[in-house]
Amino acid sequence: MIRGRHQEPAGERESGLADETEGFLLAHAHRDQARREAEELCAGMPWLTTAQAEELTGHYVRRRLDVTRDLLLTTALRAGQLRQEYEARYVGLRRALLKRHAAGVCAVLVCVGGASALACLLTR
Repeated sequence: MIRGRHQEPAGERESGLADETEGFLLAHAHRDQARREAEELCAGMPWLTTAQAEELTGHYVRRRLDVTRDLLLTTALRAGQLRQEYEARYVGLRRALLKRHAAGVCAVLVCVGGASALACLLTR
């Protein structure tokens, strides 16, 4: 490994590329869907001129993409919050389980020590 450079494992690079490609395709699918909806809306208004229909379509697509972006950002933010909450809870549960196991081991050792001491006393 070269000093000062971080090399990602091949699987992580491929996964990142796949995620980026999926995001790109989803963004284009949302844009295409918004454009179809805008064109359907304009088709219901035959009095619009071609320029007005194009302007309305452009405005609708931009607004729809803004709303979609806001929803995705809100969802990603909430997912991050939930992840932090779950990780904190997991750490707490793991710590409590470790304490219980340590207490159980101590209790077993005390019992074994007591039984050993009793056996030594009884054999004398």
